[in-house]
Amino acid sequence: MQPDTTNLKKTLDIVFEDDHIVVVNKPAGMLTLQDRYSPDKPNLVKLLSKKYPEIFTVHRLDKETSGIILFARSSDAHKRFSKLFEARKIQKYYLTVVDGRPFEETGTIDKKIAPTPNHLDRMRIDKRGKESITKYKVLESFKDFSLLEVEILTGRTHQIRVHLESEGIPLSCDPMYSRRTALFASDIKGRKFKSKKDVAPRPLIGRSILHAWKLAFEHPMTQEAIQIEADIPKDIRAVISQLKKWNQLN
Repeated sequence: MQPDTTNLKKTLDIVFEDDHIVVVNKPAGMLTLQDRYSPDKPNLVKLLSKKYPEIFTVHRLDKETSGIILFARSSDAHKRFSKLFEARKIQKYYLTVVDGRPFEETGTIDKKIAPTPNHLDRMRIDKRGKESITKYKVLESFKDFSLLEVEILTGRTHQIRVHLESEGIPLSCDPMYSRRTALFASDIKGRKFKSKKDVAPRPLIGRSILHAWKLAFEHPMTQEAIQIEADIPKDIRAVISQLKKWNQLN
């Protein structure tokens, strides 16, 4: 009996697929793999397995990170794409909003990263850690914030979040590495903000403000140059809209 895939397209935003791979625009809050403690929680591998006979994980995104994630549809494709990632031949670009403004419009952060002792789900800068390289470019500067495009040359856990925090420009919302667990309009408007009586403020975003935006690579099976872009999600669009309206540079 074939699985019912009638509503699969509504659940999954598939932005590219061919005979070898499928690329999904992952929503924030969705797991990539099955949770070891709660196997019934929705995850991309389980959802994709309803449509595709075989699905192989090539790379991962944190649960709170939205955006592009690539899966292989055969063991051969999995092997070839894994080698591309390991050889740094797949360009991975992210979009984020950070507190403050970098000293330079473009830059490279080359700092080793390792788990924090007694807090292994949190990473830190450590000279004894693994090589980690992040490039960034300012797309737009605001009074108190910056919109960045970030490229990672290595794929360490929490790499972007740790590297940007170490440079004094943490993600504007990040429950683990910044001072905010949620970003509100009042944070952007400052003195211009007027609260409504008896109405609890709702955050613009309440997760790590990080979106896997673009992938570029030469397809190892077809030799075609592929560039894929994932639409920016509603919560990050709302933040950018508020920044343009209320936090412009003087």
